[in-house]
Amino acid sequence: MISFFDVKKDKDILLLVNLSFSIWHEYWPAILSVRQIDYMLNKFQSFDVIKSQIRDEGYIYNLIYNDKVPAGYFAIHPEINKLFLSKLYIKKEFRHLGIGAEAFDKICKTAEKLNKKSVYLTVNKYNINSVKAYKKWGFKQIDAVVTDIGEGFVMDDYIMEYQL
Repeated sequence: MISFFDVKKDKDILLLVNLSFSIWHEYWPAILSVRQIDYMLNKFQSFDVIKSQIRDEGYIYNLIYNDKVPAGYFAIHPEINKLFLSKLYIKKEFRHLGIGAEAFDKICKTAEKLNKKSVYLTVNKYNINSVKAYKKWGFKQIDAVVTDIGEGFVMDDYIMEYQL
């Protein structure tokens, strides 16, 4: 049974940080260097960053459980007319079980409750499996961007959008 847990307390943020470290180091080495993975985890997925995003910036983080076992997480950020899907990560052993699709359904329902017209995201151009999944869910590629994130690293992404 899949369930979602709203992350607010420090202990939950710590669990999410540890989960992100595990998932990122398993998933991303085929696409990014370990140095860039560690840099991005520190810059975007550290305890202080996530706590600040929740407390000060309006981000909503959810842990995803499969039969009471942490299976992944997502982060969303409400904007004026859209909902930004900032992160959606599933542990390897829980992929291809429909968990990502259930998370996306929850994200869409949240967007509708917040009266948003669409959900959008950025996805690494070389993250072929995720690009395919987003297209399968009905996302359309609307742009491509290269973003300098510091230390000589860039994010080379597609911007994809799903109309509600």
